[in-house]
Amino acid sequence: MTKREISGGMVHELPEDLKKALIAHPEALETWEDITPLARNEWICWVESAKKIATRNKRINWGCESLSEGKRRPCCWPGCPHR
Repeated sequence: MTKREISGGMVHELPEDLKKALIAHPEALETWEDITPLARNEWICWVESAKKIATRNKRINWGCESLSEGKRRPCCWPGCPHR
């Protein structure tokens, strides 16, 4: 079985838990592949900035819902400081 290639960000690589969630949500994955590498970087950094695993999981779930609805950036996020 081959692993599916999913695009990452400009600075951040796609974490495995977010990748699995995107694969499980085809509409979210479609938006994910349509947004820019900089936008993907923002989503990844936003997920990875969570201090608790529960918060990270909520962000992944909310992110997949938002991406499924066509949202291209995380809400209320000042941006990735790593770029």
